[in-house]
Amino acid sequence: MADESATPGVFARQPAALQDRDGRLDPFDWYRERRTTEPVAYDDDRLTWDVFRYEDVTAVLGDHERFSSATPPEEQASTPMGPNPLSQTMITVDPPEHERLRGFVDERFRPGTIRELRPSVEALADALLDDLPGDRFDFVDGYAFPLPVTVIAELLDVPAERRDEFKAWSDALVAAPEVQTEDALRENELERMQSMVDMGLFFRDVLEARRGGDGDDLVTLAANAEDLSPTEQLGFTIILLIAGNITTTNLLTNAVWTFAEQGLLDDVAAGDVALDGAVEEVLRYRSPVQAMSRVATEDVELGGRAIAAGERVTAWIGSANRDEAMFDEPDAFRPDRRPNRHIAFGTGVHYCLGAPLARLEADVALTAFLDRYDGVTLADEPLEPVASPIVYGLASLPLRVE
Repeated sequence: MADESATPGVFARQPAALQDRDGRLDPFDWYRERRTTEPVAYDDDRLTWDVFRYEDVTAVLGDHERFSSATPPEEQASTPMGPNPLSQTMITVDPPEHERLRGFVDERFRPGTIRELRPSVEALADALLDDLPGDRFDFVDGYAFPLPVTVIAELLDVPAERRDEFKAWSDALVAAPEVQTEDALRENELERMQSMVDMGLFFRDVLEARRGGDGDDLVTLAANAEDLSPTEQLGFTIILLIAGNITTTNLLTNAVWTFAEQGLLDDVAAGDVALDGAVEEVLRYRSPVQAMSRVATEDVELGGRAIAAGERVTAWIGSANRDEAMFDEPDAFRPDRRPNRHIAFGTGVHYCLGAPLARLEADVALTAFLDRYDGVTLADEPLEPVASPIVYGLASLPLRVE
């Protein structure tokens, strides 16, 4: 088990308004209220400044000099393997280290390179659809999860048949307890640390086996990158596995959920509604990542509030993407919205490396799914949200199909 001295709930604490099922499923009324009444406000329970307006959120995410992505020392809990590998990744460091950690792999995620994956993703989508049972199934478990986790496993050249373990590890690393007592938060932190240790031990062995090899996979690339330390190599592989499956799983789920809710499944399937525009609107309307955290590096004023150096800032992407000052009728789902300046993939130097891959997977997976069935409807069951302080989606999406 991971070190029990871990600070309880540093990662998993959620605003009081989002701690129940309804708040997690529909945080958007709360966002709207906060944009109007307290667009920048300090939360004493979570020890963070919450930022809700598009202008302020983009200012925080786009200014790495004043708002650092680096993990604060108090959150860099050590593990039995040594330093926390997730504190030394491309998403938890600032320039120039950020460019060093991201630069050696950047070419592999450029749109032109990613397009070459389309045939293999199409084949995978067809195979997964062939395996779906009957006329009723869970879209998350049967399709939205296994497709992206298999794609990233193949890019890393790790066994895709271990995807259930990958899911369990990834889910634990972004989870929050439903009831946020101190005991529950501490247990959550221990589970999170244990999952990171399990992932670390797995990838440590894989990295060691690949050193000196001439393979073309991403693990071999990391294992033989001379300017990466062993901890950085480990952090790189872990963060790719997590980011490569969780966000795309929720993008696919949120898309089918939203299309069904809006009565657009047939229109998208027939081409009357363009899929690419509809996916971009899903990214805005139900962003898979709702919040990102930064730390102020200097005293700064934001939205008329004074933020001190060293204080944490939570930038609410999900709120920014519903801001009335940026989007006309922000609470309406408009698949033909132009322009659509959502920030679902972030902004600035930390703009999501995997955005081209997520868009390709969404295009292929949703096209194949909608082509396969004549009719898709939501099963008459209560929807359960993902239990996470930052990730937004459904734990399951039961469907009936024809």
